[in-house]
Amino acid sequence: MLSRRPQLNAKIYWHAFLLNPYMPPEGSDFHGYMRKKFGNDLRSDRLFKTINQAGQSVGIEFDFDQVKRAPNTIDSHRLVRFAARQNRATEMVETLYQKYFIEGRDIGNRSVLIDIGISQRFDEQALRDYLYSDEDVADVLEQNPRSHRLGISGVPAFIFERQFSISGAQDPNVLERMLNIAEEKQREFYETGIQPV
Repeated sequence: MLSRRPQLNAKIYWHAFLLNPYMPPEGSDFHGYMRKKFGNDLRSDRLFKTINQAGQSVGIEFDFDQVKRAPNTIDSHRLVRFAARQNRATEMVETLYQKYFIEGRDIGNRSVLIDIGISQRFDEQALRDYLYSDEDVADVLEQNPRSHRLGISGVPAFIFERQFSISGAQDPNVLERMLNIAEEKQREFYETGIQPV
């Protein structure tokens, strides 16, 4: 979508959202978790099939048979924050998606996350010290109530200019309209000096 607007100086910020904030630290059996969430195997299998078809249409080969754990993702979100300090958050998000949805890696496991970080050329000791500390844990947990206050209850979700949000997989044209609204509000701010509420 941003490729349609090369003149736009957009900055992307990744925010944490925990789909299951009560997930145990060690995670849960993935297929059992999905069965419980959707009621039975048939419904979860239908969901996987739909996601697979959508992925294939854009060249992504999801492999849900490889996924064994539904992870607690607090440390994954922290790894994205760690990467963001070197302006590499988007790259890390893409890598985590690949490792989880295609390779089936347990992205709730700190050792796995450290391996992923090393594979992306991050300093091992700095990464290890960070993930085995409590740094950013409270802020990641606080992101959920902040998101709910913006009307977000699931992912994907997009927030424009810190005030306009839209949830769910969206057609690029819808997202582009949201960009237009945000751009207009930003222009008003620069012209009037009045920050929109």
